[in-house]
Amino acid sequence: MPLEGRVALVTGAGRGVGAGIAMSLASAGAQVIVNDLYQERAESVAESITAAGFSGTAYAFDVMGPDLVESAVSNIAKEFGGIDILVHNAGIIEGGGRPNKLADMPVEDWQLQIELNLVAMIRLVQLVIPLQIDRGWGRLIQISSGASSRGLSIGVSAYGAAKAGTESLIRHIGVEYGAEGITANALALGLMEGIHQNQDSGVQKLIKNIPVGRLGRPSDVGAAAVWLCSEGGGFVNSQVIHLNGGTVFGR
Repeated sequence: MPLEGRVALVTGAGRGVGAGIAMSLASAGAQVIVNDLYQERAESVAESITAAGFSGTAYAFDVMGPDLVESAVSNIAKEFGGIDILVHNAGIIEGGGRPNKLADMPVEDWQLQIELNLVAMIRLVQLVIPLQIDRGWGRLIQISSGASSRGLSIGVSAYGAAKAGTESLIRHIGVEYGAEGITANALALGLMEGIHQNQDSGVQKLIKNIPVGRLGRPSDVGAAAVWLCSEGGGFVNSQVIHLNGGTVFGR
């Protein structure tokens, strides 16, 4: 298996895309640490991984808590010997319970988007990179969105701005640490099963414009993550890869 012997931490993996990534990495041989804000969700995914014959361990912590993150990374590194792969999937699309256009968006919603989608990623990466340098190998994968590079009229400007920040950071990380055996890439997702199919008419209109005729699946994202972590993806660095079925987003 291509990732046998690797330790992977996947944040926001208690359901949906994150759970799909965790299962895909585990099926490729990685020891997967399943993170979620809620222990019961993390345990459910870890149990599914174990039931399938692979290695998964639940580890709940809030990625927005600096002390909690530092403690979690330290404990994981001690128990498993390091963190070879970090997939930062934890995030939210809307603040305050629903998307809002810019003029209607409270500043608190903006702050939440930046804190969870960008600052939390920075904290984790700063802690994980030294572990990967020590091992001479590392893979950093940020889960991003097409909203980072295209304007949309569905009230996700803060989310898009935060994700654009993560993509810029990924480009710099890959250049700064490539010589240490570490690559950094982002997967920018289009419309996904479990997230978008029940949303409003604006989103439904976008779904009709997906050339491949379907929503993305968690397994699609998981397959891309496995490839980036495998030997075949080792020359891919500082890139943003769009997984959107060929969709060209716009108004």
